[in-house]
Amino acid sequence: MTFVQSPSYPPQVESWHGQAQLIYQKQGEKTVPLVKTQAPLKVQRPFYPEGPQTCHTVLLHTAGGMVGGDSLSINITLEADTAALVTTAAAAKIYSDHPQRLPAQIQGHAQVGKGACLEWFPQESIVFEGAHYHPNWRIDLAPEATWVGWDIVRLGRTAHGERFTQGEVRSQLEVWQHHRPIWIDPQQILGSDALWSSPQALNQCPVLATFAWVGQPVDIACVQASRNCAQAIRQGAWGVTRLQQGLLCRYRGHSTSEAKRWFETVWAQLRPHYLGRSVVLPRVWQR
Repeated sequence: MTFVQSPSYPPQVESWHGQAQLIYQKQGEKTVPLVKTQAPLKVQRPFYPEGPQTCHTVLLHTAGGMVGGDSLSINITLEADTAALVTTAAAAKIYSDHPQRLPAQIQGHAQVGKGACLEWFPQESIVFEGAHYHPNWRIDLAPEATWVGWDIVRLGRTAHGERFTQGEVRSQLEVWQHHRPIWIDPQQILGSDALWSSPQALNQCPVLATFAWVGQPVDIACVQASRNCAQAIRQGAWGVTRLQQGLLCRYRGHSTSEAKRWFETVWAQLRPHYLGRSVVLPRVWQR
């Protein structure tokens, strides 16, 4: 395998090791976060656009992107009966780098208490051709807890004519409830011309996206409604699967905006039905 070396990021550059710890507690009717961070991660002040029950939190990555050897550690804890929506301020950029450096890594862990709900909606990740990116998450759910999240990845800077023929994205997402696994989702993408062109692989589609609602059964009517929403997709292929304890949506296509619009529509259908409240979009999302 050949790699693309970026002259802007020589191997001797010191790596970033950012950390963020978020603990959400119940104070009366309000969900209140306790925050501890280490650069380059920061957290904006909490927002409550839908009332005190649900805390909206925005993570910021002040370095502007990640290169090989950089790592982020994100730990989120929701105590019983709290609710938090966590997003990021901007798209994440994963730059190509010297082949002898370690991959850019994210180690994430979330613990969601009984009756609590964590909604994890980061902005998309743009993985430059030649970059190596390893995000890993484990979600531990108590009984009656819910995790809702998405992952939207653009492979290569398509506006610059890049394809993803070099580099690697290797991710692992595990969701456990009451000490047993209920959804395990490992993925590996090794950049190559064959993978990029094959109809059974990327099919020249730079955008891969996943939306999941996990922690409680989803009825057949909601699954069918999610499929009906996907009929508006014009730039990609899609799939909807009913999990034992949730719902899974997949997108492979050309538009991060199209994937996000579909996911937002599915979210807007599920949230009132299962959480008893309508969707309020985070203020940092550009419309």
